[in-house]
Amino acid sequence: MIHRTPLLIAALLLITACGGGSRPQSTDVDVSTPAVGCDGFCANTPTQLSVVDVESVIARAVSEAQARNVDGTIAVVDRVGNVLAVFQMNAAAVAITITSPGGNIDGGLEGVNIIPGSMAAISKAVTAAYLSTEGNAFSTRTASQIVQDHFNPQDNLQPAGPLFGVQFSQLACSDLITRYAGGVPDAGPHRSPLGLAADSGGFPLYKGGTPVGGVGVISDALYSFDPDISDLDQDNDEFIALAAASGFAAPDDRRAHRIAVDGRSLRFSDATQAGLLTDPNSAATFASINNVAGMLLAVPGYVAATTNAGVAFGQPASGIRPDTLDYAGLDAFVLVDNANLERYRPIAGTDGASALTAAEVQAILSQALVVANRSRAQIRQPGGTQARVTISVVDSNGVILGIVRTRDAPVFGTDVSLQKARTAAFFSSAAAAASLNGVPAATYLNGGLVLLRKEPLSQYVIAAQSFLGLPNALTDGAIAFSDRAGGNLSRPFFPDGVTGNPPGPFSKPAGQWSPFSTGLQLDLVYNALVQHVGFVAGLVPDVPANCTGVDGFDNNFVSAGVIPALANGTQIFPGSVPIYRGSQLIGGIGVSGDGVDQDDMIAFLGVHESAQGGTFSNAATAVRADTLVPQGTRLRYVNCPATPYINSDEQNVCENK
Repeated sequence: MIHRTPLLIAALLLITACGGGSRPQSTDVDVSTPAVGCDGFCANTPTQLSVVDVESVIARAVSEAQARNVDGTIAVVDRVGNVLAVFQMNAAAVAITITSPGGNIDGGLEGVNIIPGSMAAISKAVTAAYLSTEGNAFSTRTASQIVQDHFNPQDNLQPAGPLFGVQFSQLACSDLITRYAGGVPDAGPHRSPLGLAADSGGFPLYKGGTPVGGVGVISDALYSFDPDISDLDQDNDEFIALAAASGFAAPDDRRAHRIAVDGRSLRFSDATQAGLLTDPNSAATFASINNVAGMLLAVPGYVAATTNAGVAFGQPASGIRPDTLDYAGLDAFVLVDNANLERYRPIAGTDGASALTAAEVQAILSQALVVANRSRAQIRQPGGTQARVTISVVDSNGVILGIVRTRDAPVFGTDVSLQKARTAAFFSSAAAAASLNGVPAATYLNGGLVLLRKEPLSQYVIAAQSFLGLPNALTDGAIAFSDRAGGNLSRPFFPDGVTGNPPGPFSKPAGQWSPFSTGLQLDLVYNALVQHVGFVAGLVPDVPANCTGVDGFDNNFVSAGVIPALANGTQIFPGSVPIYRGSQLIGGIGVSGDGVDQDDMIAFLGVHESAQGGTFSNAATAVRADTLVPQGTRLRYVNCPATPYINSDEQNVCENK
């Protein structure tokens, strides 16, 4: 049966009327931004995008777009996701379509074609800003490479990308992410309307060697990814964004193609300065194009029709600044609100007599910081730099007990570390099955505002119980699940990476899986994503600050069966473990930043080291998920680097713990 909502359909009619990782890449450098030897400390000096900077970025983008005879939407954000301006050229597509190359996937976000172009441009800009630091510069092309079902894409005997699933983070419904309240940019980290983007056309912006934001462009009305990195794409979005970033380009020695993961070079850009059709330094002034080539766009929930200056990262106005209270001598950073009050100081758990105390939470976070500060980062330059991460601790109800960051940690890891902590605690609990069975089904759209079908989340519970051969799985709390273990069950191939194998129980099967249709992770938050699209389009109220329990558009997005323990969604790449007191689950820790094996180690050892002499601990070895051997393949629990510490040859640091 087809269902339609008259108000939404009327609005829809109005809307629609209107890149082999190891092969050589260009090192074509924007000479106006020379390499600077920042290794995490340059942001001590307040550095930010000015209004003039923002307008210059837009003007350069418009000039290149005009030379290519295309019209696009351009967004500029600062490093914590404040949207500083959105500019829509006169003939730019009002709505964009989400689609995988080939377009044969039926479900998820595939084929959804009612999304305002501003949402795509903002998401690209936020992605580039949030993935980049003083030690690494990543673009949305980098993101495309590391979220697909193989790493590298189409290498059919390799596991999924190292950040598989990260695209569904920074969501508009997250209870951690701050929201634009109108007026001037303020404390972040702010949300991304479509999560993190894998569509080329998003680059970070740098000043003096430190990232200050990002630019995102969409001109082709398609929001997709690159399934084949063996060739060089000629992508207008990417060329326009490259021109826009000229003068604020990432230092060449920090760009993704200078960084290798598992022996594979990452990707930064297929576009080069030599391929531009304009000289960005000769672009027309912003004043001469504004209200001529296009106009500044107001985007509900993000920005007014104006240009703004960004905030300086690491300073109180950014919402991330040095700790002064709890982590002496550890070079820690904390989240603060607009009044510079700390948001997540250590507190006690809410889950009964066995709950973590505030002192225990502080000890766990402190020891995790110690481990991080000793550890060698995987994805940072120069080599030998310490890991930069965010660490979150929650109780078994998913309540945030504390969050702390190391210096210059990537911003995306803030929300992701919390997703990881909550995911480990949730799937290790006895409430997981009942909670998933109680939320509304994901209500898939058939292109426009037409119901394709409903996908009940109970199907994933049934599949997991069958797949694991455990009828009580997710109902008795008998198994401790880390994110690495849960991620094993969330891939379209099991074991991970072997094309032709069956899917894990939390994943869509091969042929129906894509970065826009993943399975349980997306279905849990699907309706909330659609509601937020409707909000930005001016149709419905904004999504609540909880990503779960939102019903479909056909039921007016009412909330039912909300899961507070997963308020910002789930995450399915490594970096978390549950925490126990004896046999009692009392919480979880999540870590995200500079390499997934490092994330695993910091989470696992943070609990182990802080637990010495105490009564809480990591899960007993007998209940860890790596005791399970579904379909003849053992699950993984944590995977720690062999020789992880700076200036030390100590090995196997997680063994026998």
